Amino acid sequence: QVRLVESGGGLVQAGGSLRLSCAASGRTFSMYAMGWFRQAPGKERECVSSISWSGDYIYYVDPAVEGRFTISRDNAKNTVYLQMNSLKPEDTAVYYCAAGRSVYGRIKDHVDVGSWGQGTQVTVSS
Repeated sequence: QVRLVESGGGLVQAGGSLRLSCAASGRTFSMYAMGWFRQAPGKERECVSSISWSGDYIYYVDPAVEGRFTISRDNAKNTVYLQMNSLKPEDTAVYYCAAGRSVYGRIKDHVDVGSWGQGTQVTVSS
């Protein structure tokens, strides 16, 4: 079982930036893909971006964030990050960190997720 703890959410004006962090513990972090999902009020949870265990493969599942969001990971610190720039009001959501279900697998959808963080609120004001 892996434990995921997010931090870095908050309130920001449109055009601003936030950096989310997710610290993992409980299993070999470097063997699993990691991802960030978000869920806006009244909407389903959707994958924003994911990164392979090695960091070599990065997916921006939501085309609306490509070019503005950057996912990265530091396997030495068991941490994955999501740098969010040029934030828009429509980015407002609870953001969840996710760990892959399978060793050396990938994350593109919630069915690929084995563990979730508790979520962190991101609110972008216009």
